[in-house]
Amino acid sequence: MTKPIISRSFLAAVSPVALALASCGAAATGDKASATSSGETPFKVEQVASFDEPWAMAIDKASGAMIVTEKKGTIKLRLADGTPGTVSGAPKVDYGGQGGLGDVIFAPGQQGASLNGRVIYLSWAEAGEGDTRGAAVGKGTLSCPQPATCAIEGLSVIWRQVPKVTGRGHYSHRLAFSPEGKYLFVASGERQKFTPAQDLGTNLGKVLRLLPDGTPAPGNPWADKPAPTNQIWSYGHRNILGLAFDDRGRLWDLEHGPAGGDELNLVKRGQNYGWPLVSDGDHYDGKPIPRNSTRPDLAAPAISWNPVIAPGDFIFYSGPLFPQWKGQLLIASFTLPGVVRVRIDGEKAVEEARYPLDNRIREIEQSGDGTIWLLEDGPAGTSGHLLKLTPKT
Repeated sequence: MTKPIISRSFLAAVSPVALALASCGAAATGDKASATSSGETPFKVEQVASFDEPWAMAIDKASGAMIVTEKKGTIKLRLADGTPGTVSGAPKVDYGGQGGLGDVIFAPGQQGASLNGRVIYLSWAEAGEGDTRGAAVGKGTLSCPQPATCAIEGLSVIWRQVPKVTGRGHYSHRLAFSPEGKYLFVASGERQKFTPAQDLGTNLGKVLRLLPDGTPAPGNPWADKPAPTNQIWSYGHRNILGLAFDDRGRLWDLEHGPAGGDELNLVKRGQNYGWPLVSDGDHYDGKPIPRNSTRPDLAAPAISWNPVIAPGDFIFYSGPLFPQWKGQLLIASFTLPGVVRVRIDGEKAVEEARYPLDNRIREIEQSGDGTIWLLEDGPAGTSGHLLKLTPKT
């Protein structure tokens, strides 16, 4: 496949004002949700802990322990019984804007009641030369001399955004393992630079498919090309803040659009998802963007939102506590703020309900018993709470 070409007329339309304003912060605060709660909230909400600007959490299936990342570079631990703990050995992060410590996931297939020896993956914003930065992904092993006291040993960078660029937005850096545990998928935002999303010579604005050690996976669409092209699974993405597999083994992503145009995508091998050529939203300075419907040659979203929901992470719910939601998406929303529930219909999606909460929601996860856990988005200087959702009795 040849490298996509962006017209000069399009490049001229991308003004400095649009570049300056195209941020997830603007999307989250500049647009209003078009709907409120669909009926009575079916869950009760319990506030169980507080964190400083939490960004992500991972729940270890075997032990029930939870690891939480905080943007400034701290990692916290919460055991299954609620005991708080610490994890030292975090990488040095470039904190500011949307940057800092990002996602955390456990390597699949690990067993045992202790976190000692667990392999984990982290993502973060990393400083480069001059006024540049980019996302990085690292792999390390937990050493836990006490159940609630752990350190990351042997943390090494296995992937980086290429190139590092100016600005502090659209890192994305969400992580997900394929269901069989063979491949690591990395979401890489276009860093508010627009055109790299269509450039197969960079890994910005892409979904990457890697082996667990960070090397490009065999069978990628451009596996015969030099790095970073051989990492690419799909392209034309803006700012992916959710990445997850459904119960059929299909990969989905959840992206922030510009002024409108948040979208859920079924991510397929080699597909072009259109940014910045098309969108169901427009630039923040009012300049229009051609709609997805004008380019049937590009992959269309399964659903898009205009006005936006400003999504954080999402899960496909699979637990027993809310059996009516099995197989559906539960989306963390900034703009609602709260949780948006979406049903999958083939390769399309339908919004089913919105459940407002008091504060913006950054992260959502499910524990083994079906409990739903949320992390409130905590802006600088404020705490973000860990919320526990269980059915009303």
